[in-house]
Amino acid sequence: MIDKYQIYLVSDSTGETLDRIFTAIKAQFENFNYYSQQFSFTRTQNQINNILEDAKKNKDSVILYTIVDNKLSDFLVKRAKEKNIPCFGVLDDLIINFSKLLKKKATHIPSGQHALNEEYYDRIEAIQFTMNHDDGNLTEDIEKSDIILLGVSRTSKTPTSIYLANRGYKTSNIPMINSKSVPEKIKKKSSLCIIGLTTEPERLHDLRKNRMSSIKETESTNYTNLEKIVKEVNDAKKIFKKYKWPIIDVSRKSVEETAASVIKIYEINKKNA
Repeated sequence: MIDKYQIYLVSDSTGETLDRIFTAIKAQFENFNYYSQQFSFTRTQNQINNILEDAKKNKDSVILYTIVDNKLSDFLVKRAKEKNIPCFGVLDDLIINFSKLLKKKATHIPSGQHALNEEYYDRIEAIQFTMNHDDGNLTEDIEKSDIILLGVSRTSKTPTSIYLANRGYKTSNIPMINSKSVPEKIKKKSSLCIIGLTTEPERLHDLRKNRMSSIKETESTNYTNLEKIVKEVNDAKKIFKKYKWPIIDVSRKSVEETAASVIKIYEINKKNA
């Protein structure tokens, strides 16, 4: 029988960073049987004692933490060691090494990455802009976009746009219905970062069928006709190539992977501008 590990994710902030790190860690191990619990805004010794008491009750408990207060993290490590509970700080060494590299002392302020600074408000503005420019809306000021995504229906335009917005990029997305779908004002704007998203027709066919099934629509339409989809995808590619826009195949990419490719193109485009 495979042991089921009890993973305690302990953070002095929202726990978002720790959650992402744990996601990356567990992806490296097959058949990793675990149950995780998240403890956000852990900032007192009493909170830590309660977590450790619970962890002690369970077999194969493991603690991962992001606590920037040195005294509190030392307390956690010491008490966990006393109870023979494996305990790992995922940022400790990184902060120490960066402190040495930059020759600066770290602030050790919890939630420092969530400070209400200019970068934060820029990100909020990017999210608002992206929501307003979803699915071909408000194209009259589309040139204000950092990134413009084009693609036929169900090529992850909206989720990719939202992910990019959360990274601070003002993103517009336009559905490719026909040759008239592309706004005239962007056709010859070489300074804009315009990217075409495409996918395998067969995969798109399955996605669209699932979509129609989810909304209880059973009538056959061009939307789910494979022959029509093949033409739709090919026509979109021809337009992308005509205007020499980079193309990303999203067939086997997650939204995060697609966004990473988009950002890379954006950075190259910005460097060459």
